Amino acid sequence: MAVVSSLLCSSVRFVARFRLRLLELAVCKRITRLSLSSQRCYTSDTSNSSVDHLSSGLERYKDLQKFFNRRLKATYRRFSNIPDHSVVCGHHHVYFVEGDGIYRVDKRQGDLEPEQVLNLGQVSGGEERTGFKNGERTQRFQWTVQRIRLSPQEKHLAATLKTAHREEPRCVVVRLQRRTTSPLDTQHIILTLDKVFSFEWATDEVLFYTTLEGLRCSRVFRLDLTSSRSRITSVFEETRPDVFVEVVLSRDRKILSINCNTRTSSEVLLIDTATPTLEPLLVQPRQPDLLYHIEHWRRRLIILTNAGPGQEYQVVQAPLSEPSMVSWVSLFAPGPGTAIKDMDVVGDHCVLTVRTPADELVLTVVPLTHPKKAYTVQLPPWACAIETKKPGLAEQHKVLEFLISSPVHPPVPHCLYPEDGLLLSEDGSSLENQGNYTTTRLKACSQDGTLVPVTLFHAVPEEGLRQAPLLAHVYGAYGRDLRMEFCPEKRLLLEQGWALAYCHIRGGGERGLSWQRQAREEGKQKGVEDLQACLQHLFSLGFSSPSLTALTACSAGAVPVGALCNRHPHMMRAVTLQAPFLDVLGTMEDPSLPLTLEDREEWGDPTGNPKHRLTITSYCPLHNITPQHYPSMLLTAYSSDARVPLAGVLKYTEQLKKAIHTHLTTNPKSECEPAPNIVLNIQPGANHLGPEDFELMLEEEALNLGFLYTELGLDPPRAQRKRKR
Repeated sequence: MAVVSSLLCSSVRFVARFRLRLLELAVCKRITRLSLSSQRCYTSDTSNSSVDHLSSGLERYKDLQKFFNRRLKATYRRFSNIPDHSVVCGHHHVYFVEGDGIYRVDKRQGDLEPEQVLNLGQVSGGEERTGFKNGERTQRFQWTVQRIRLSPQEKHLAATLKTAHREEPRCVVVRLQRRTTSPLDTQHIILTLDKVFSFEWATDEVLFYTTLEGLRCSRVFRLDLTSSRSRITSVFEETRPDVFVEVVLSRDRKILSINCNTRTSSEVLLIDTATPTLEPLLVQPRQPDLLYHIEHWRRRLIILTNAGPGQEYQVVQAPLSEPSMVSWVSLFAPGPGTAIKDMDVVGDHCVLTVRTPADELVLTVVPLTHPKKAYTVQLPPWACAIETKKPGLAEQHKVLEFLISSPVHPPVPHCLYPEDGLLLSEDGSSLENQGNYTTTRLKACSQDGTLVPVTLFHAVPEEGLRQAPLLAHVYGAYGRDLRMEFCPEKRLLLEQGWALAYCHIRGGGERGLSWQRQAREEGKQKGVEDLQACLQHLFSLGFSSPSLTALTACSAGAVPVGALCNRHPHMMRAVTLQAPFLDVLGTMEDPSLPLTLEDREEWGDPTGNPKHRLTITSYCPLHNITPQHYPSMLLTAYSSDARVPLAGVLKYTEQLKKAIHTHLTTNPKSECEPAPNIVLNIQPGANHLGPEDFELMLEEEALNLGFLYTELGLDPPRAQRKRKR
């Protein structure tokens, strides 16, 4: 127990060395630069000439983009050996993903070269035919592996694959055989399933999966491989259009749950993996505002639910034979101001990831046999994100393995032995990788007196922060926390003297379920007020200034940013938005869009509720543009993004440019202000979160950095000279 056995086993170390070697080759390859015209793909109702006009201005940042591309490659190379949880441990092999497929090494013979078990080049469907003026040509899109699942006795492997040009993944089922001297042949791919989202093995021959249709999962299927021909059976179908369905396997692999969730309610059905052909068992029928998630322990259900006081999450238990709400018995309820973020059942213990009133992450361990003896495990004060590992087939189920990181601190592996309360860490990173920076947690007072958390990172001494550029991050929707995992790009900015602020505004989930409820529907404006308060508080403490401040957000995070730009455009100098949601009113008015009915629980229904329409109209970024001075903006959109339609981004860009032009031509004093640059960068594909391809991702990040340095008037960073010995 004195060593972190599964994390440091020799086979995993071998995998790490092999992956490092391939990654170093990848980052050294020249990034293929596609011309701006060939990168674009437009909706049928948008003329190319109109988009070309809106997308002008990227050439201004081309030189700095090349410069930062090189710097980012070097930064990623520095951190190319950081640990992750993409390695999957079977009984005898360790499986991992590289660019051209899935590999495995034998844990018993760790010195052997990895064996490829899936060659992505052998999977059909990676092509898309695109029309051009001079005919048609075929464009090749690379598959990327999303998830891997091993069957219980390592007989089969299933993996979902994704390409940039389609939203729906493809699932490939592979029969695993003994090691061969040649790569796996195509006949070992026994089946491909289209549009698969979530999937889990119940037995070596039975796979449950859900299908994604128009951003909606509503059906569960069972694949049986026991007969000479595979058989697919429909298991469950949800009729409500706002419900999203997925399948999840319990940590002990004994129960498979069918989770049917809306934004505000849950319904769960159970399947015993020992009898996977029986009808699913309903846990608790859906009730308004009731959320619950289940785990399994000794024929009992351990349930994380908001059924308690204040509608915040607590832990209850119920017998598997009588799982409904009338049988729920409370095990643990957090204190005031404490929010449960996640739950795992490890052996005979329930391990909770908890955010304290001081906004720090800790672990709370609840012994399931003696729940009143719950205790807290302290984590490093810089910890901002926890990624827990699903145990491998042959790994200990009484140990919780997880990674702790922050946006600027590389992941550090930890192991918790809840039976003894023992927490072990293995920080294999060098002192250089650990860095010398400060993590500060602040609270800004919003307009209604609510204290809003802000997490600040900086390496510059506090007395020099007034002259430091500031990049503020924000999201504030759907009850989701700001993403705060390690990001090499953020580390690069920190090392170049930037301060990084993460504003945990209402609408997100940082302070519990009530944090979202306060800024939902008619309360949405509170998120905008919170963001304004965060920036004002930072400036009042001497952290940067408006002329050196940039805001960044993605997707729904663009709503508070765009609203603040309309109300107080002088509070920041530049803005970068990725896949920005900017037309809230138009989107919520259109029920034909794939997410509108589901999202009305978050934003409101302007067609059926006059108060909702009034609220949305008051803050919607697109519908509040006015002739005035705006910050410079870089808007990155994706042509086939079904979650944020391109038409709304184009309309916002056009109206914003018109408003700026009107302001500059009608206001003589505006000549004293530098004209803002509004830049639209349209990329191909349906990946709402940006390109999965490493090289294209570097291109996009390099453009963001080039934009920020140009618009804030900063000199590009100098390369650090190596000291002579």
